[in-house]
Amino acid sequence: MSTIEKLHRARDFHTIRTESSPDNNCHWLYMHHDAQAGARPCFRPQLLEEMWGFTSSITHNNSQERQAGRLRHFVLASEGSAFNLGGDLELFGRLIRSRDREHLLQYARRCIDGVNILQTGLGGDVRTIALLQGDALGGGLEMALACHTIVAEEGVEMGLPEVLFGLFPGMGAYSFLCKRVSPQLAERLVLDGVMYKSEDMYRMGVVDILVGKGQGQAAVQDLIRQQQRAPHAHLAMNQVRNISQRVSYDELMDITEIWVDTALALGDKSLRMMERIVRAQERRSAAHAA
Repeated sequence: MSTIEKLHRARDFHTIRTESSPDNNCHWLYMHHDAQAGARPCFRPQLLEEMWGFTSSITHNNSQERQAGRLRHFVLASEGSAFNLGGDLELFGRLIRSRDREHLLQYARRCIDGVNILQTGLGGDVRTIALLQGDALGGGLEMALACHTIVAEEGVEMGLPEVLFGLFPGMGAYSFLCKRVSPQLAERLVLDGVMYKSEDMYRMGVVDILVGKGQGQAAVQDLIRQQQRAPHAHLAMNQVRNISQRVSYDELMDITEIWVDTALALGDKSLRMMERIVRAQERRSAAHAA
């Protein structure tokens, strides 16, 4: 990160690490700061709250806060062995078994709030970048898809495995994929449950920039420098995207309501599959922490 001077923000977090440039034009958020403690690299409620607490603190909500010609950047990355393995399946299982629709919907809504923040550029003056140096599955891939640009290193696994336990990715995957690939391919990616390499996703058009292992951060820095050379054009493109490419909040919420109802209809076989995946995640986390 030597080409972009960074300062640690003063606020303390448990699940994330954040860095900002001295002029506050560039912000990096690293998920899974607690990975060394063996925490699963998924969207646990505390992670979501800290992520959106940070993005809220750097969002300019009106034209008076935003400065003409000032382009900012937000990079979503990870300190864990994975970018993100998706939703909190342990929580899902408990809420489904207890028939707790209210809290399941509350969790889903919090995810929707996040992807909406990312796709709209934190108020419009920010270009959002997802840096994938580890696997991005399920909700982790959905969060990356909500960003303006996906930069991925070679060999990263990407996919939507929810169909394996009878569910589908309900926090924007289909809608965001349809902005990048054909609806037919988007539906196949949602329903086939296949894990693809980042090289395959790049060929399909899902990944924007593909680089070698260990080159992701440098590629993001290069991208930021390129875009800062034409800030007015990229600010205008944010406005254009929010007109022609934006997935409406109502669409996201309508789909996640279907997701909640589908989840609550899952049987014991599906829930046991979720539990097996959770145990696999725990073993992976323990190995990373060792």
